[in-house]
Amino acid sequence: MTAATLEIHLTDDDLTAALRSDVRQGLTASPKWLPPKWFYDARGSELFERITELPEYYPTRTERALLESVVGEIAAVAQAEVLVELGAGSAAKTRLLLDALTTGGPLKTYVPQDVSVSALRASADEVAAEFPGLAVHGVVSDFTATLDNLPRGGRRMIAFLGGTIGNLVPAERAQFLSGVHDVLEPGERLLLGAGLVIDPAILVPAYDDAAGVTAEFNRNVLHVLNSRLAANFAPEKFAHVALWDEENEWIEMRLEATEAMSVTIADLDLTVDFAEGERLRTEISAKFRPAGLEKELAAAGFGTERVWTDPRDRFALVLAERR
Repeated sequence: MTAATLEIHLTDDDLTAALRSDVRQGLTASPKWLPPKWFYDARGSELFERITELPEYYPTRTERALLESVVGEIAAVAQAEVLVELGAGSAAKTRLLLDALTTGGPLKTYVPQDVSVSALRASADEVAAEFPGLAVHGVVSDFTATLDNLPRGGRRMIAFLGGTIGNLVPAERAQFLSGVHDVLEPGERLLLGAGLVIDPAILVPAYDDAAGVTAEFNRNVLHVLNSRLAANFAPEKFAHVALWDEENEWIEMRLEATEAMSVTIADLDLTVDFAEGERLRTEISAKFRPAGLEKELAAAGFGTERVWTDPRDRFALVLAERR
């Protein structure tokens, strides 16, 4: 068995600098906001894993079931020699793709990408052990800024699953999809997983569960700021809010101050005032319509080959070819 290799383009110092920049920009804006990527320290990742198992949270199990049902078709069309997975995390769903792409297929290399060295090393080593004939080459980077660090060569397919595309506002999505287009060669492919627009009565509880796990996950970003930037947030003084924005067709998660307060972020020499009832946006999760996805992909230079949806039309997998 060949051991997994790791290529590091993002250090802890880089992450801290990005966090400092995002927090200063977001908490001095009006209205205030923070990017969702800062939910994910060790505790945040554990909370999210718990969310995926909640009865209200349908996206993860729906995408997995859909992938299980169509993975053979994806493999047959893509004929990928290299599978690149953006935001790989534990690479749990990826095993389905790896099984299909290596069973009589041409897959030679798996390239998981993530921001966490420790998480990526662990999952890359696990995949290397499970698939001894596969070269596993992890890339530690931020997919929103360092797509050009992805290795070239071989017939590649980039997988971006989990509905994470919905965390980007439209301008960010356009920039991201254009960036993916630019690192691929003509004929190479993108496999995209995206949540679809459904009844808000089902959608909203997925982001506001009865057990309060999502509320704790939302507040975790404040714990991250406390531990990494010496802030003095009182997370218990912020209420979790999840709203469906019908015009933009996205879920918006916010933290609402339950009283007026001032928060000091010592590492930034910054004091931020919150009025009672003031809301801080922590995440959007855009939902899509298949025609809209095809339009956004076409604008970035992709031709949509196949769109698969689950029986309830809650989630879509889109296979697109770089023109």
